Amino acid sequence: MEKVPMTAEGHTAMMDEIKHLKSVERPRIIKAIEEARSHGDLSENAEYHAAKEQQGWTEARVAELEDKISRADVIDISKLSGDTVKFGAKVTLVDEETDDEASYQIVGEFEADVKKGKISVTSPIARAIIGKKTGDSVEVNTPGGGKSYEILKVKWK
Repeated sequence: MEKVPMTAEGHTAMMDEIKHLKSVERPRIIKAIEEARSHGDLSENAEYHAAKEQQGWTEARVAELEDKISRADVIDISKLSGDTVKFGAKVTLVDEETDDEASYQIVGEFEADVKKGKISVTSPIARAIIGKKTGDSVEVNTPGGGKSYEILKVKWK
């Protein structure tokens, strides 16, 4: 089983979601199933089928999260520092063509969310900038073609 890097923040978020699913969603769904059963004939009972579908989704999500956590190699980024881009770093880049700035934190695959500014350590941008320093220029092969970025800042929280 291959270990996957994950920030402590990402690990906590997954643990919180599992706790919510087990302590809030499971009991709610069980109650909905019991209530739907009390209505009689299950073959045409839409509430029962909807509750069973929710139960299946919830149990699958719990299993998925538990699998991810079991494979996680939790890295405490608060103990990291330096001016070289590594896992956990918050990096500000500028597109050398358009002068658009973007900031990203390099995180594990399971916690990546571009909308929140978190990119996977395996993404093309992260692979291109890991090991580089402030002021370095990098070429990134993206689905839209090659892009050139300059690293403006490397921060650690």
